[in-house]
Amino acid sequence: MPTPPIVVHRPAPSGARLVTVRINGRDERLGLAHSDHDVIVFLADAGLTDPERALDTESLVEWQGAAAHEYPET
Repeated sequence: MPTPPIVVHRPAPSGARLVTVRINGRDERLGLAHSDHDVIVFLADAGLTDPERALDTESLVEWQGAAAHEYPET
């Protein structure tokens, strides 16, 4: 199974999660998300046509290190 092109990485101590996208074999940083809204804005800015739906599409987005939609402060 191929790796999804968008990764929401494990939370930092602040709860923020790095969001990256794989383009042409390279991981590009989209930003640090503190909420799903931030992820949606990053994906929209990257040109994704339906970023809200993408958040729960496993073939597009991989959530690492914590459950999807969680931004826990440690």
